[in-house]
Amino acid sequence: MSGLLAPSRTARWTIGVTVGLVFAVPFAATVLFTVASPEGFTLDRWAALFDPALSARYAPVWTGLVNSLILALVTVAIVLFLFAPTMVLVSLKFPRMRRAFEFLALLPITIPAIVLVVGLAPIYLQIGRTVGTGAWTLAFAYGVLVLPFAYRSIQASIDAIDLRTLTEAARTLGSGWGTVLLRVVAPNLRQGLLAASLISVAVVLGEFTIASLLNRPVLQTGLVIINKQDAWASAIFTLLALAFAFALLLVIGRAGRVGAGRKNS
Repeated sequence: MSGLLAPSRTARWTIGVTVGLVFAVPFAATVLFTVASPEGFTLDRWAALFDPALSARYAPVWTGLVNSLILALVTVAIVLFLFAPTMVLVSLKFPRMRRAFEFLALLPITIPAIVLVVGLAPIYLQIGRTVGTGAWTLAFAYGVLVLPFAYRSIQASIDAIDLRTLTEAARTLGSGWGTVLLRVVAPNLRQGLLAASLISVAVVLGEFTIASLLNRPVLQTGLVIINKQDAWASAIFTLLALAFAFALLLVIGRAGRVGAGRKNS
């Protein structure tokens, strides 16, 4: 039955080429925009990004990039060390709460970002008074923002394994809960955790509304500032950010395959 439902080789190639063109055409057009000039093609605009004499002009982007990378790390840590263990706990100890937990986890995707900011503004006023107004504090808001995407990725991995049997077997052999989570549960949830991490990084690198309205300098707000001064530089930085996300996707996908291969062997 599964063989009858599988798409043919031609269909797979058609879908792959079509999806590839959807992504490749805008990417290629942006590259062409950054290198085209009345005299022909030139890489002077790319080289200008790394010119020390122009470093002050592009400072908002570099500052925003550093802040975004820090936010991505903190957000991923929230997902892996707070949200994922909570999902495992709900699955093992409170299965009746799964529907309510799922509703709460998916709720942020139904709320517009501008509405979230209205609710978060008083909270961030207190956060600013307590721990400061550093850009890293946005990780609390981003942790909420990525919940729907992280939940789906991790829950799919939880549903694919017999979590209760694995944990009970490990506990019977004398393992503590920390050992169970790190050495038994986490390796079996590798694909879901990696996917959740990738999505979290992508959301953080691409988020603009919350950072802008809460007045935190991140990559996207930096690109907006640079775009008003130099549209070519903004396009180049956008391409570099997309290339970074694509490279991260390949690395995480490779790590997932290597981990799965070791587990199967």
